[in-house]
Amino acid sequence: MISVAEARARILSAFAPLPAETVALPDALGRVLAEPVVARLTQPPFHAAAMDGWAVRAADIAAATALAPVPLRRVGESAAGHAFDGTVGPGEAARIFTGAPLPDGADAVVMQEDCSADDRFVRVGRAVVAGRFIRQAGFDFALGDELLPKGRRLTARDVALAAGGNVPWLSVHRRPRVAILATGDEIALPGDPLGPSQIVSTNALGLCALVTTQGGIAHNLGIARDTADSVAAMAAGAAGCDLLVTTGGAAHGDYDLVRDVLAGKGVTLDVQTVAMRPGKALMFGRAGAVPLLGLPGNPVSTGVTGLLFLRPILRRLQGLPPEDERAPTRARLTTALRANDRREDYLRATLATDTDGVATVTPFARQDSAITSLYAQADCLIHRPPNAPPEPVGAMVPVIPLSDGALSL
Repeated sequence: MISVAEARARILSAFAPLPAETVALPDALGRVLAEPVVARLTQPPFHAAAMDGWAVRAADIAAATALAPVPLRRVGESAAGHAFDGTVGPGEAARIFTGAPLPDGADAVVMQEDCSADDRFVRVGRAVVAGRFIRQAGFDFALGDELLPKGRRLTARDVALAAGGNVPWLSVHRRPRVAILATGDEIALPGDPLGPSQIVSTNALGLCALVTTQGGIAHNLGIARDTADSVAAMAAGAAGCDLLVTTGGAAHGDYDLVRDVLAGKGVTLDVQTVAMRPGKALMFGRAGAVPLLGLPGNPVSTGVTGLLFLRPILRRLQGLPPEDERAPTRARLTTALRANDRREDYLRATLATDTDGVATVTPFARQDSAITSLYAQADCLIHRPPNAPPEPVGAMVPVIPLSDGALSL
């Protein structure tokens, strides 16, 4: 057996970011930029009002007070989308609305609450300095500014920013295409009749969902039965994909055929078994032109190894670092942990926040790799290194959050 770190390093060394493609901005949510997004205009493109009020010359109202308002002659109006094309001269003012261009000659805006007006004049009851309530041209960004860096996964906020920069097309990494193949006579699709010795297949659908949340395109190849012909025929459906992921059949039992069948088809294996719990039975290699990641069959083992190995692959293929460095990494134990053995352990747990604002973590009492209900309830995994000593209540331990995905706001 090899360590998780060595297995991840070997596996990730086989992958590089996928080529770029151009997509329309409405289709860019969750995609990863292959090139920076650069502003194609200055925003705002003109000096604009930040308040509804009156565009004035600050020098004209320097002495204005509520008890001694200064009268100014009305000369026009500037509204959003309808600029005043005249000039504000000495002793003059123009009605203006939020977002509207500042007329020539004016250098400040007085809020409407500080003014009273009739058809001919506005009486200003407060002095303002030049530049008051004005958003200067380029206040947000300027033509040629980098708005979003290469390697960023686009959020809803990013899409709005690119739109504001007048960028209708983006260069992004192609989405990874991942073929998922479940194996075993004992599993059936959800909703299908179950034989007396069968259970419902969960792993393939869970992995497809994982691929989707991480920005990939999942192709569910179905269920291969426990025969060499079935495994080989259905694995052939991965042709043209960036990765084939199998679940089940990777161990050394009499009916674990994936390793032997695919090896007979020219598969080379670089990783076989990893010193971790859950998920010891894991393999990685190449099936012809397609990289192969073989995950164990127990559902929680599949989920955990998918998180630790499949998710970093998907991030690497999209030009991202293997791990999201913004995620919290440590939390305070609410219950004691026993010493660990020689395998790395990943305990399913829930997160909360203590009264002092510190994240706390509570492992489930049951950690069997077949308990899918608790895995679905988990917020995180507690990572325990090999031979870790006992940990008391209150100890800070490393955690891996489970809640991230491509569709972050």
